Amino acid sequence: MPRRAAPPPRTIAPKTLVVDNGGYTIKAGYASASPSLQDCQIIPNCIARSREKKTYVGSRLHDAEDYGEMQFRRPVEKGFVVNWESERAVWEESFFGARADVPVDPHETNLILTEASNCPQALQTNCDQIVFEEFEFAAYHRTLASILASHNDIQSLFPSPSPSPSTPSPPPSGTQPLLLIDSGYSHTLLTPLLTHAPLQSSCRRLDIGGKLLTNLLKESLSIRNFSMIDELHLVNAIKECLCHLAVSPADFSTQLDRNWKAADPTAIVDVVLPDYSTRSEIVCREHDPSASAKRRNLLGGPAGPREYVLPIGNEKFAVPELLFRPTDIGLQEAGLPDVAMRCLENVPQAIAAGCLANVVVMGGNAKMAGFAERLSGELRMLVPEGWGVRVGVPEDPVKFAWMGGARWAGDGEGLKDVVVTREEYLENGAGWLLRKFSNRGA
Repeated sequence: MPRRAAPPPRTIAPKTLVVDNGGYTIKAGYASASPSLQDCQIIPNCIARSREKKTYVGSRLHDAEDYGEMQFRRPVEKGFVVNWESERAVWEESFFGARADVPVDPHETNLILTEASNCPQALQTNCDQIVFEEFEFAAYHRTLASILASHNDIQSLFPSPSPSPSTPSPPPSGTQPLLLIDSGYSHTLLTPLLTHAPLQSSCRRLDIGGKLLTNLLKESLSIRNFSMIDELHLVNAIKECLCHLAVSPADFSTQLDRNWKAADPTAIVDVVLPDYSTRSEIVCREHDPSASAKRRNLLGGPAGPREYVLPIGNEKFAVPELLFRPTDIGLQEAGLPDVAMRCLENVPQAIAAGCLANVVVMGGNAKMAGFAERLSGELRMLVPEGWGVRVGVPEDPVKFAWMGGARWAGDGEGLKDVVVTREEYLENGAGWLLRKFSNRGA
């Protein structure tokens, strides 16, 4: 019987675009052998409408001069892309428009795209169809942000020495257990990984993210000062500028006492709100107890310019505390340290010990000061005696998943084994593609 000829070697497009499609921002850029943070562009994942009825799509939001009462439509809800009409508009502006942040020729480009864990099949199929039938990318791979993040140099995040010898040894043969905590806009997702594969049955989700924290801060400020209900962009800027976590429950109580009835004026920060004529950004400065008396008429007479000052006290640390104590506002959920231990309770002891020795926090909330210290301290109180706990935060937690994907996709040979070309999709169909991308866990 004649031998069959060997199939021709598989070829893919020369360029690979890595897109971490988050709920608040899109992180996008081309892969390379040695990517840098500057190669990644951060694009607002929204369509905004101002009170002057102007519409801003994606990065065009930065062109706005007045963010007052701006309304936002976001394609992503609870981590899932549910509105591809809006998402397509953002992608077209960001990748294919005249002022594209990352200019893309889809016929000469492979796409690496992140999705939320446990995404419904209907939403996955919608995504696949948009990629191949609407934008016509040459090849495509859909994966989890945590998997991409695991391709970074994890050990460089831990300057401290490895845990003590009494800690159970991790599995041999070069494997590296890892617990990735992605605290982003929609939620906080905890994913244990082993050799870049998520342990799917042990993944846990805490339904607290940046969106909930911003809304809570908005309500707190509206009750104590003046209404900020329609100032979502402004309140989010205040959160990113001032919010931090107390490094321990005792430190939380201490800071609360300092702020009680303004007993310590140095614990309060004044936020000067923009007037959108001379200034469009907030300004933070030391608290001036007499500011409220000057607020109406600070720079001129009754008809002169005004300066609106918003004093921020215990909101700075009480709002982020929700990540560790959701019951403070009546949420029937465990805090982040308890959820982390629950996700490891059914994992073999050696792997669980390795995960706790390699805890990495990424996402926008990880940028808050005190996050790693608080998490590390509370985990140490929960782990068995003798186990080590190390918590690392990347240089840029927002771009961490993108960096891992760019490093991994920079190896074109490894990429050939996982991507699906457009020709294969058109030949085999959407059902085949769902099965192709489903086998990625342990």
